[in-house]
Amino acid sequence: MTIIDQGNGAAGPAAADLIKDTTTQTFVKDVIEESKRQPVLIDFWAEWCGPCKQLTPALEKAVKAAKGKVKLVKMNIDQHPAIPGQMGIQSIPAVIAFVNGQPADGFMGAVPESQLNAFIDKLTKGVTAPGEVNVAEIVQEADGVLAEGDAAVAAQIYAEALQHDSTNIAALAGLAKCYTVSGAMEQAKQTLAMVPESKRNDPAVKAVQTAIDLAEQAESLGPVAELEQKVAANPLDHQARFDLATALNAQGNRAAATEQLLEIIKRDRKWNDDGARKQLVQFFEAWGGTDDATVEGRKRLSIILFS
Repeated sequence: MTIIDQGNGAAGPAAADLIKDTTTQTFVKDVIEESKRQPVLIDFWAEWCGPCKQLTPALEKAVKAAKGKVKLVKMNIDQHPAIPGQMGIQSIPAVIAFVNGQPADGFMGAVPESQLNAFIDKLTKGVTAPGEVNVAEIVQEADGVLAEGDAAVAAQIYAEALQHDSTNIAALAGLAKCYTVSGAMEQAKQTLAMVPESKRNDPAVKAVQTAIDLAEQAESLGPVAELEQKVAANPLDHQARFDLATALNAQGNRAAATEQLLEIIKRDRKWNDDGARKQLVQFFEAWGGTDDATVEGRKRLSIILFS
């Protein structure tokens, strides 16, 4: 399976829409009202101010790089002294950030470009630029659809997220999980192969990998009915019970799979080097920490281990 990265779509607003000069008369519209839509920086400057001539170009560059998440409004304090006077501006350059109609942050002096970028990053955290796709929201939608049991539709939504961000770990893990749920293990493995090595320990990725490992483990076992007969004929045949639990899990019967492994733990905790408990922990990892079967299973396991 190949996911094509289509980028973020929009190139962002034109610079003319992001940077403008303001006056005493237009300040409320340009800064106060506009900041209710996205953060606005107001740059107080003057022709005679040397540091202003250093700061303003860097400020404009940083604002353009934010692609519409923040706007820049410039005010010449010599031509328009009323507003800076009301705000207590005593030296320039001075930059004040407005958010939701109120001053939110600011700084004075010509700061380094790195500090300027950090200031804007902090100010715009969580802000979506115009035309920008919020991949996190798409993934969240897919997570909800998958939780409701519709793996096919969830897979389509995860794929949409990956079209915008082909390296999104949550979307890759989610898509791979959809494939495991539907039994398409090869596609699940191909999807996980797209996860960088450095991200393989991500909990969502590990959970899907564990689910794949358990499914492959179950493939070598016999039919569930035969395993059930073996256990019924000899309740102390822990290997048969262990295999039965693995096969039941592959069928999606989580409660019954948990029951079989807990029975081994109750009868012989040390069997196969604590193999039943380790397998149950793998089940929990594959199911996810918030799954009802995991929550109930952990509770019952704790009772056995600490009673």
